Amino acid sequence: MGFFDRFTKSFDDEVNEALEKIRNMGLGVEDLSAIVQDKIVTLKGRVPSMDIKSKVMEVFNQLVETDNTLNLLEIPPPPAKEPEPEAVIEEETAPVEQIYEVVSGDTLGAIAKRFYGNAGQYMKIFEANRDILDDPNLIKVGQKLRIPE
Repeated sequence: MGFFDRFTKSFDDEVNEALEKIRNMGLGVEDLSAIVQDKIVTLKGRVPSMDIKSKVMEVFNQLVETDNTLNLLEIPPPPAKEPEPEAVIEEETAPVEQIYEVVSGDTLGAIAKRFYGNAGQYMKIFEANRDILDDPNLIKVGQKLRIPE
């Protein structure tokens, strides 16, 4: 463009050329447009960041002499992130245990058979009651035994 070409171009042409140059700068500007009223220009469009918004204004004002340039360039909000799956926290519940009172003729094997369906599980009952039992073969009538789940 020659020195005198600037004086022969209309103001609208200058604005349009500046917009085209900015579009071709690879700044990520979308839908860049201008509303011109006399020598007041309102820039519209979407830009990816505040830095780019400032850069567009700076370049435009270097290329076009206006009475005022209004900046209505928008920075879209970042895309909504999908919520992180919440960790499932399983509440630890205390194992359910029952209390059984020993009656005459009981053995740990017989009690295990009653509660677990298997007499061989008697050691489970013995281990749960180590505080009151010393020997799995020696239980007494009236003892209250914990029967773990």
